[in-house]
Amino acid sequence: MTENEIRSEMARAVDEVRKKNPVAPSITNTVTQDFVANAQLAVGGSAAMLYLADECEAMAKIAPALYINMGTAMPFYAETLPRAARALHENKKPWVLDPVGIGLSELRMKILVQLKEFKPTIIRGNASEIIALAKLWQLIEDSQGGKVRGVDSTEKVSSAKAAAISLAKFTGGAVAVSGEEDFVTDGKEEIICAGGSEFFTKITGSGCALGGVMAVYSAVTNPFVAALTATTIFNQAGTAAAANANAPASFKVNFLDELYKLNGEIVARNFRVVGSMEQIFELTLQTPEIKNFWGN
Repeated sequence: MTENEIRSEMARAVDEVRKKNPVAPSITNTVTQDFVANAQLAVGGSAAMLYLADECEAMAKIAPALYINMGTAMPFYAETLPRAARALHENKKPWVLDPVGIGLSELRMKILVQLKEFKPTIIRGNASEIIALAKLWQLIEDSQGGKVRGVDSTEKVSSAKAAAISLAKFTGGAVAVSGEEDFVTDGKEEIICAGGSEFFTKITGSGCALGGVMAVYSAVTNPFVAALTATTIFNQAGTAAAANANAPASFKVNFLDELYKLNGEIVARNFRVVGSMEQIFELTLQTPEIKNFWGN
């Protein structure tokens, strides 16, 4: 895709979601369900939280996309998650996988090994999680790196680049690595996303909510653009929210408000190529301080 094509499709995806209100059900972290649902609603989607295997299979047939998050893994996930992923795969529905806490238990590892067969269309995680998943699926060598500390990363985003590309090429979808600067790839294009706020690390569930919003955009566009659009809109809303917040709680409220206010034209306008199309893109928020830099 050319820069203008990416810009146009991102704008269309943002506005199409607000027009169609697609539901993107989630099997997600019990700590963050409220935030995931509210973020999905703020961008114009609809939310539903699932647990039971038969409900997930039913929703895989009627919902346009689904989100699977490995946080707070429950014993029944051993049945629910593989059945959900299989149903999504068989019904050719896009789905987002967030391998939160990979390596923390045998249950998580067993489930993630099974999910490999059903090839998620988007994988989102921090650098350590992405590296660990690529190793588990035997897509990269089992060398140093990829260790997780709870749900936190011990690696820099740049160190997960090879793992992300390998995962994207294997699934035929997209991978988004979250960090100080996010990285999004479909195995060919490599995009660096700037923006956001340090307050994201001071509230629980920002990564989970991002995955949920990626699922919403997956309902109306391809995996690469869905991952890129969700990452962009989060970074833009985060930057704007931080300008009006002085603590985590006020940031969270402002963030949802800013997420709600953004539209396709704003998102697309704040997309800029800084390298060759084959190499690097940068996404950032237009602010008064850099208005002249953008030239508009």
